[in-house]
Amino acid sequence: MSAKVAEAKECIQRAINDESKPWTPLLALAESKSGVPRLYIFCGAVGLFALYLMFGWAAQLLCNTVGIIYPAYISMKAIESADKVDDTKWLTYWVIYAVLSTAEFFSGFLTSFIPFYWLLKCIFLVWCMAPIQQNGSVFLYHRFIRPFFLKHVSETDAALNKLADKAKKMAGDIMSKNE
Repeated sequence: MSAKVAEAKECIQRAINDESKPWTPLLALAESKSGVPRLYIFCGAVGLFALYLMFGWAAQLLCNTVGIIYPAYISMKAIESADKVDDTKWLTYWVIYAVLSTAEFFSGFLTSFIPFYWLLKCIFLVWCMAPIQQNGSVFLYHRFIRPFFLKHVSETDAALNKLADKAKKMAGDIMSKNE
């Protein structure tokens, strides 16, 4: 077994045995009832999940649920914690999720053109939320989003201020006509 595979297996073992995680009691129950080690149960569940994303009905809903439910839950826990590092981590995830969702909206053909799109998107989202230091959202944010943002922040701020001024003027005009 290669070092990377052993490292991944160890990481999965820690995650499925972590008593603070909500899935641990379910895996423990399945392990005790079936006699099958929870690592195999987990791998089987991931395999079935992947097959469903490839061929099942409502794969888009399932994929987007994975991309929203767990990150939203952990984001709320991060907000409630005193540590602000986890807040930054999850805000970074949501920026990447928003960029992906926006790009997906404007290129809706991708879902029918790319084979197994929902499986690939789900894998991508799991990579972006992975509980590792340099997960996908951190990598993509620092590599692509942040440089683009820093390059265009002043023009964007000016356009937003101009838009806000126009909205205020329009609201004022509407209010004065209603009086």
